Amino acid sequence: MGIQQEMERRLTDAFAPRELAVVDDSESHRGHAGYQEGGESHWNVRIRSEAFAGQSRIARHRAVHGALGPELIGKIHALALDLDA
Repeated sequence: MGIQQEMERRLTDAFAPRELAVVDDSESHRGHAGYQEGGESHWNVRIRSEAFAGQSRIARHRAVHGALGPELIGKIHALALDLDA
């Protein structure tokens, strides 16, 4: 299973989102720090889930990082998050 599919699975399990988009944005970072040939280094994630209701921005980000886990986070150079209830 690739990083994108694993991220989608973990985020769906954790937040039951009504909207989830996990986009590999690595190619737009070619030549920048952390870029790796073949992609899967830079990610944009958009989640809309009631699980985030009442949480601060930092709490939402921590929740996503926790759901992804340290082993998966360790494979990612950059993760841009757009999170809302």
